[in-house]
Formats: sequence, structure tokens, C-alpha cells
Amino acid sequence: MSGQDVWILGTYMTKFGRHNDVDLIDLAAEAAMGALRDGGVTIHDMDVLGAGSLFNAQAGVGQQLQKQIGQTGIPVYNVANACATGATALRTVYLSIRAGEADMGLAVGVEQMGKGGLLGAAGKGDRGRTVYEPKGRYGSVMQVEGLLGTGLMPGVFAQAGMEYAYEHDGVGFEQFAKVAEKNHAHSTLNPLAHYQKQFSLEEIMNAEMMAYPNTLLMCCPNTDGAAAVVLVGEEKLRTLSADQQRRAVKISASVLTTDPWTERAQVQPDVNTLTRNAAKQAYETAGVDPQDLDLVELHDCFATAELIHYDNLMLCEPGGAGKFIDERGPWRDGAIPVNVSGGLISKGHPIGATGIANIYEVSTHLRGEAGDRQIEGAKVGLTHVIGLGSACAVHILEKGAA
Repeated sequence: MSGQDVWILGTYMTKFGRHNDVDLIDLAAEAAMGALRDGGVTIHDMDVLGAGSLFNAQAGVGQQLQKQIGQTGIPVYNVANACATGATALRTVYLSIRAGEADMGLAVGVEQMGKGGLLGAAGKGDRGRTVYEPKGRYGSVMQVEGLLGTGLMPGVFAQAGMEYAYEHDGVGFEQFAKVAEKNHAHSTLNPLAHYQKQFSLEEIMNAEMMAYPNTLLMCCPNTDGAAAVVLVGEEKLRTLSADQQRRAVKISASVLTTDPWTERAQVQPDVNTLTRNAAKQAYETAGVDPQDLDLVELHDCFATAELIHYDNLMLCEPGGAGKFIDERGPWRDGAIPVNVSGGLISKGHPIGATGIANIYEVSTHLRGEAGDRQIEGAKVGLTHVIGLGSACAVHILEKGAA
């Protein structure tokens, strides 16, 4: 039983947005019950539970969730791993099944960010550390650092984007803005996205500047939401119904990495090496080439992040991320569709839920159940998430009968 393949049996994602009328556990319960229902199973079929919530990791979210959906005495793992929290919760369940300790398990990611968000704890400081939340006709976004700064996420990813632009021809402000143009357009087909509004390239480039080259419309919003997935080992899957087997999605690779040691201390996290190492391992494990991918959900907390990850995930030729976006390669009708959900920029980024929400999106396409946003004939997909601290999770999913 040890080392068996693991499959996705059920998935669910709540509507992302503001949820002021329910609490964190209500959101988690909706996602958990939805995933169980989608998989045709109950909490009593679960052997393990992984729960991810960055801001509530010490609150025993998994145990609180059990009190609402059913206490069965199974082991519960509460995890926090920055923006990779949800993907890490999923991986704890995945590893339990691979190890032969469980036949089936539930992973849930949830966050209720309100208007605080990931950077809220930074508070107010001097001019270079002031944190604020822009308001206006575009709504609120993840709190960003006043002026440029490099201590918080907007500055980190702004600098990463500018370094890429400096090193490679054909990359500038317009190419970064085109990423946001694409994702806002994609979100109009996703009823679960926080925002579903299309913006022109001109509107995006003329929006308020946050940390150059990312404007307000190139940043992810603070979002509440939850997502869940039911995982099952192949041996158990073979005992289930024909319909459950038909809809199951195979996890061909599950990779979680952290920064490698280097002789030279780094001022900023190396998001490029982090992603490249995880992607390389995932492709080798799955026996999949990047050009085999039918869709990708990657970590676009800022437009600059998505563009550099075209290269890091090897979706384009080395140094060719600018050309890739200019030629509409990552659009839903392009060579490799990227973030057809609207991505974090429009779908939203409830930290603990994001990694599992990406799994939900790709699984839904591989099942042929994505409705108006369906990528026709999708058979292989990749999800990617980065948690700066640092961690990177890459999963490769494949359609196919067990």
C-alpha cells in the first residue's frame, strides 16, 4: 500500500470576497462539506484531516472544524506556511495516504482577511514603512507599503520583476500590465472570483501606482474564502463507484521546497530559484514536459510575479516571458493558458485557501466541469504557489481513469 498513487476525489471552493455574515469556521465547513459531497463520501470516511489557515494556525482550526462537521477521532494537522499554507495542508494528507497510514483524507484551507491582510501586522512606522490600504473606485487591495520599499511583499515582487526586466529584452511596464489585463478578463467567466470586471490596458497602467511597476489593478485583493479537497489512495479508489473513479483526478507530482543554502546572504527571498527547483522536480516526478500542460494556475500575487514565473516554470523559452505575454501565450486561447480563474489578482488571495483553490480550478477543468471558462480537452494541469518565508509548492494533475 505504501507509495500508492493519490487521487483527488472531491473538490469545492466557496465564493471568494467579503464574508462578513459568517465566521472562519463557517467558511471552512462550507468548503469541507462541499468537497465531501462532491466526492460522494462523508466525514466518517476520512482517516486524516489537514487544515491550513495562516492567521489562525494557533487556534486549532481543524479541531474547531470537526466540532461543526463531525468529530470522529482522526488525526488533525493544523499548518501555516505563508501563502503556501493551503498547499501544505493538502500535502500532509497526501503524504499520509502515500505512507499507507490513511486510505482517504480531507484537506481544507481557509482565511478571513477582512481589511487587514497579510501585511496588517506591520502597522504604521516611518515614511519607508507606512502601510495603507487604498480605497476608491477599484475597491480595496492587499495592504501595500508606502512608496517603493522592499521590506514587504509589494516591494519584494516589484524588485523581482524589475530585475527580470533589466536582464531580459522585451520586458517593461506594458508587459507587466498585460498580465493584469489578461487576468481581469479571465475573471469575468468565473462566478466564484472576488472581482469579475474587465479593465483595459490603459486603465491598468494609469491606476494608482503601488510599487513600480505594479499599479493598484496589478495587485491581489484582500479576500475571505475557503477551499477543500478529498484525497484517496488508488487502492481505495478502485473499490468506489464507476462515477467516482471517472471523475477522479490523479496527482502525478506533489512537491514542496524551501530556499537552498547559498554562501552569499540574500537581501530578498529568491523566488526564481525557489520556483525553478520545485518545477524541475515536479516535471521529473510526473514525467511531464512543460509544453504538455493544458493549463496552469500560478501565484500571481502581483503582475510582476506572474510574468517572471512564466520563465521559472519553463512555460516559455529562457528569457522569453515578455514575448510570451505579447503573443498572448498565457491567455485562455493561447499556447498554455495561465490563471483562467482570474488568478489571485481578480479571484482573490485568502492566504490559507489559495493553494487548494488552485487545485480546485485545475481539477474542475480536467473533469470538464468548468462551464464557460472550460479549457477544452484539458488533460494535464499544474498548480504553483509561493509562501515567502520561504516555501514553494507545485502540483501536477492529470485526467484519467484509475
